[in-house]
Amino acid sequence: MNTLKGKTIFITGASRGIGRTIALRAAADGANIAVVAKTKEPHPKLPGTVYTTVKDIEHVGGNAIPCITDIRFEDQIQTAIDATVDRFGGIDILVNNASAINLSPTLEIGMKRYDLMFSVNVRGTFLCSKLCIPYLKDAENPHILNLSPPLNMNPKWFKNNLAYTMAKYGMSMCVLGMAEEFKKDGIAVNALWPKTSIATAAVRNLLGGESAVKHSRKPEIVADAAYLILTKPSKEYTGNFFIDEEILLEHGITDFEKYSVDPNSKLYLDFFL
Repeated sequence: MNTLKGKTIFITGASRGIGRTIALRAAADGANIAVVAKTKEPHPKLPGTVYTTVKDIEHVGGNAIPCITDIRFEDQIQTAIDATVDRFGGIDILVNNASAINLSPTLEIGMKRYDLMFSVNVRGTFLCSKLCIPYLKDAENPHILNLSPPLNMNPKWFKNNLAYTMAKYGMSMCVLGMAEEFKKDGIAVNALWPKTSIATAAVRNLLGGESAVKHSRKPEIVADAAYLILTKPSKEYTGNFFIDEEILLEHGITDFEKYSVDPNSKLYLDFFL
């Protein structure tokens, strides 16, 4: 298949950034999107809400439902899933994009922040997958896509921000395990990670401000890579840790300048790569 028309996609963290951009890319095909996120009121430093994303999706030709959801809580996820199934009749694809970040070293990170990352990144990803899988089993070409890095046990990825690395790797371990566990059901479970830093609110607010944004690519490169993954046959492509640039190259896409925020600035590599 090479279209997402008519597919129902449950996307966490979809009110802004990469999640929103993946939603818009799918919506251009005429997909149905469950916009799953906490943000119902505008934030002074973080543009976008569940409702503005729904409008943007409808504007480009998709259908959408707003799901105000904190994925730390099982009842809220279940309510969002029930609303999605009631509206669209099922779920074809789950995108586990929601993530919390804190790069503090071991002695400096507060346990409240630690718990938040594990509740959102690991538990939220596991729980959204667990609750969506019964519906994915009935889908024609079911996919789970986690926005998480390739697993690498080199200590250099752990020493500076151990808590965050463990939390993101927890999402990647879900890919490793669920791809095998649900292979018999034809459900593809894959990971996608950017080669460079991406111009998101996290980069702007936590990793260097506008200077870091200049050295980043736009979220559209991740969305285009996600689209290529989600339109692949689920029984043939599972258990992979994709890098956005690499999958685009595999499909003959070589013009990456259009994805750069500032084509004249040297790109920063993602710190997990």
